[in-house]
Amino acid sequence: MNKIIGILGGMGPVATIDTMEKIIKNTPAVCDQEHIPVIAVSFPDIPDRTANILTGGESTLNNMLVALKVLETAGAGCIIMPCNTAHYWYEKLKATTGIHFLNIIEITCNKIVNERINNIAILATTGTIKAGLYQDRLRKEKVDFVVPDDIQQKRVMESIFAYKSGDGERAYLLLESVITQLENMGVERFIMGCSEIPVILSHCDNKDRYIDATEELVKRAVEWFYFG
Repeated sequence: MNKIIGILGGMGPVATIDTMEKIIKNTPAVCDQEHIPVIAVSFPDIPDRTANILTGGESTLNNMLVALKVLETAGAGCIIMPCNTAHYWYEKLKATTGIHFLNIIEITCNKIVNERINNIAILATTGTIKAGLYQDRLRKEKVDFVVPDDIQQKRVMESIFAYKSGDGERAYLLLESVITQLENMGVERFIMGCSEIPVILSHCDNKDRYIDATEELVKRAVEWFYFG
């Protein structure tokens, strides 16, 4: 195996599985042997990313470095990290390894800019929002965007935590209420900027209104496998 995709996962475990499923879905294989070699490290004990960003809580970087080292030792040639909030530490992680390390924020913003998408809302954790991971790039590219207000953002977080605790129905209802409000404000497209959100909304209608950051990351990883 000359090329292996490494998934720095566990943030959360379901999002890691969703990423693996999307790799399979985006691979033009007709038998087992034609699929892409993947090594996934799912270490769910990585401390909460949003809590660390907002309050300086327990360090998450050290745990992510351990997972990265496992992938490096196992022979991964390209790293993907299906957690948007964890990209707050992307540069520090990337600096510790010589492995090709894709950036979910950069890839998703490139799609938005290249396709001239406007009137978008960022659905993400409060950590991702407060860190400005998407806003900084979109503002630089003069893309029209909004973020949920404080009440809406609280509901987004409640939705994410509800899903993580096993209540998918409540997670969907909470998130859909925010989406409806933002649509009524004139928002046309939504960035799924948290890797749980595509799973929460997996059975929703009108999927064209969503930009799935995980999907864009996976597409680029598959492209790396075939074309470098």
